[in-house]
Amino acid sequence: MTGSPVTGLGSSRLGPAERAAALDRMAREEFDVVVVGGGIVGAGAALDAATRGLSVAVVEARDFASGTSSRSSKLIHGGLRYLEQYNFDLVREALTERGLLLQQIAPHLVRPVPFLLPTTRRVWERAYVGAGVALYDALAFQMGSTRGVPHHRHLTRRGALRLAPSLRKDAFTGAIQLWDAQVDDARFVMMALRTAAEYGAQIASRTQCIGFLREGERVTGLRIRDLEGNTTSEVRAKQVVNATGVWTDDIQELVGGRGQIHVRASKGIHLVVPKDRIHSSTGILLRTDKSVLFVIPWGRHWIIGTTDTAWDLDKAHPAASKADIEYVLDQVNRVLTTPLTPDDVEGVYAGLRPLLTGETEETSKLSREHVVAHPVPGLVLVAGGKYTTYRVMAKDAIDAVAHGLDGKIPESCTDRIPLVGGDGFQAMWNSRHRLAARSGLHVARIEHLLRRYGTLVDDLLELVADKPDLAKPLTGADDYLRAEIVYAATHEGARHLNDVLARRTRISIETWDRGVGVAQEAADLLAPVLGWSKKQRDREIEYYRKRVEAERASQTQEDDQEADAHRRGAPDIVPTA
Repeated sequence: MTGSPVTGLGSSRLGPAERAAALDRMAREEFDVVVVGGGIVGAGAALDAATRGLSVAVVEARDFASGTSSRSSKLIHGGLRYLEQYNFDLVREALTERGLLLQQIAPHLVRPVPFLLPTTRRVWERAYVGAGVALYDALAFQMGSTRGVPHHRHLTRRGALRLAPSLRKDAFTGAIQLWDAQVDDARFVMMALRTAAEYGAQIASRTQCIGFLREGERVTGLRIRDLEGNTTSEVRAKQVVNATGVWTDDIQELVGGRGQIHVRASKGIHLVVPKDRIHSSTGILLRTDKSVLFVIPWGRHWIIGTTDTAWDLDKAHPAASKADIEYVLDQVNRVLTTPLTPDDVEGVYAGLRPLLTGETEETSKLSREHVVAHPVPGLVLVAGGKYTTYRVMAKDAIDAVAHGLDGKIPESCTDRIPLVGGDGFQAMWNSRHRLAARSGLHVARIEHLLRRYGTLVDDLLELVADKPDLAKPLTGADDYLRAEIVYAATHEGARHLNDVLARRTRISIETWDRGVGVAQEAADLLAPVLGWSKKQRDREIEYYRKRVEAERASQTQEDDQEADAHRRGAPDIVPTA
């Protein structure tokens, strides 16, 4: 099977049995490093440590990527706007990582995406913006990372309208087309964790850090609570990495007060609309007074965002208000011939950026660079940064771990380690017609599966071969096969219905009813794998419906406080006991 281990150290499968085994080992063994946080930085740190030969455990209080790492703009980019801040090092670093992700690390998950940047002044703006975009491409070329991403080009207004007929003629004078890359952010996190597991990492979601073990001043591990079974235990470790993003300060308080890193949360919201509402063969990049607005191709949809506002309310469930939604619509409608209305919005999601606090009160000006600190012996903190540079953040964090460990620790090698499903992807992509013929699935379905699972597609095809009924699409969300729901629980660490509909798939933002219509079918598929009773299955469906109702209600409120109050109306599903 393609998904079988290649290292002899572990399996990339993250199912119920693997979670139970991981918790058992956490209670019995001492690890070189335990990582708190199952977002992109925690996943990256676990993979970096495991591929250096260290023994690793990972605990995540909710689902993998359930915070910031599933609610981004889903772009892998250099940060064009940082050039205006003369932050060339940050852009150069991000462009280097973009090239590695496209070419080496995750060719199955990261792909190029074009953007049109309209200009409104014929001479100076085109020269100014054009020089910036040219520098952007030059920095990428300098780092050897342009393969697969075409060079930018200047377009007349007529040329731009051929690509994007929905643009208003009077809204711009010309345009520049540039390329970046995109990714399903939550999916990438899960694949990074599965790769870490393949190299021996022990990983458990729904496992909360409730305190630290101490020997004098030194941190020697964690106290954890298994939220599924409501039991507590201890995990001993030589080093602990706090990679909890916007929860960084909360975890620091468990050690005994605020530490060296202080993080402020900035809320960004995104809207999802059907592809036919905007006629364009390219994404669109708009400059606003406050930040940058992206119109991003996303399958049969567009993702439009984002905002950048301070948030000091519920970190687990940031809410998009009516004002947020109206702001995004107002900004994009400045350039569209047919304005979008709230009725065009299929999905809405809000996420929090972990920004390192500075002297300014404006979150849009706080630092996106990352910091690693070693505030007390045995504890490493890493915070800040952006999704694109997760690997560098992880490397720096494990470098700090290595400094705290006795003995020689190998250098990071994650720039040469493909994520599971990535090795051999191009060859399998080239064979997609044969795969379609062999499996009986349409080639369009095979392409969909390859872009989500890479060479692990064989796992899905085996499921389908064993149970042909799983080859059918979900009723009401036919972009996804029934097999994908089962696989999310058997291999991808999904524990609950919401995990599957919001993160293993994107049904929660890609359907008009936010996934309520497929909840019963999906729950029926998950129940035998996860051992749910009929009572628990009904609970899962009811919880999901209440979550959608709470989110919808929050999005009709005028401000953050009211939106937050309504969003908190949906209870958390755990514990299941």
